[in-house]
Amino acid sequence: MAACILSHGAAHAQPAGKQLTIVVPFPAGAGPDLAARVLGEKLALQLARAVVVENRPGVGGLVGAGAVAKATPDGSTLLLAPNTLAISPHVLPKGAGGGIDVQKDLAPVIAVATTPMLIVANPTLGATTIEQLIAQAKAKPDLAFGSAGNGSPMHFAGEMFASAAGLKLTHVPYRGVAPSVTAAIGGEVKLLFVALGGAAQHLESGRLLALAVAERARTPLLPNVPTLTERGIKGVEVNAWYGVFTAAATPGATIAALNEAFNEAVRQPDVRKRLSDAGIELRGGTPQELATLMREDDQRYARIARELKITAD
Repeated sequence: MAACILSHGAAHAQPAGKQLTIVVPFPAGAGPDLAARVLGEKLALQLARAVVVENRPGVGGLVGAGAVAKATPDGSTLLLAPNTLAISPHVLPKGAGGGIDVQKDLAPVIAVATTPMLIVANPTLGATTIEQLIAQAKAKPDLAFGSAGNGSPMHFAGEMFASAAGLKLTHVPYRGVAPSVTAAIGGEVKLLFVALGGAAQHLESGRLLALAVAERARTPLLPNVPTLTERGIKGVEVNAWYGVFTAAATPGATIAALNEAFNEAVRQPDVRKRLSDAGIELRGGTPQELATLMREDDQRYARIARELKITAD
């Protein structure tokens, strides 16, 4: 029987073998959701089993992460999440999301992708450069910026930018990338910190303008957009990546097989093109490399949260 990929709740015939569920802990329409669906289609073909993508948003990604941590540890339930997962625990109340410890209760499988962090604006803001944005923000204190939620890399990027540029900005959190982008397009907020994977099509259409990249170097996906460092704003380098995890007690051999399957999927030219066109760069690698990313982000963002007093506002 042919393999298939299903959206949560869809009724289709199931192939032989246990269904593979990929939980995305944020609403549909954002970069992690797209990556899960594109990779899920390829995995369904490779593994000859049904693949379901299930969106379970809430509490900075911890609701979905908790569901995966408590699932049967046989590798059939996976989490595809951005590095918000490593950051949220440092700004949310202790015990949020059911008290999951993302460093202990989840087993890394693979870091599947990265996506550049951007500062974008609604054209009606009237700023097309970082210099113009800073001038406006100084003339109008408490300018609001939107993000994908408390504890997201976008939230941190906004607070780090405000600190580095000597600005006072007001944070407006949304429940995911897609709602924050919708708000920025509609003018509810006119300044947005967002990963390219959630905003690429709107930059092409001109509904949003990219002012700068909050990364160490320019991205080949937007080669004409400068970094903040190039514009004299130092130290605002915020990474954004997507990782795949499963329950901590999953056997090592099962994790190795999943890692091999995902690595094969991210190497496929059609997969790479579809996601590159959407502002997502595929990577791949070992479970240990993802574990290192998680550990480094846990330590780095814990420090930044303390220094800038970032909390779930």
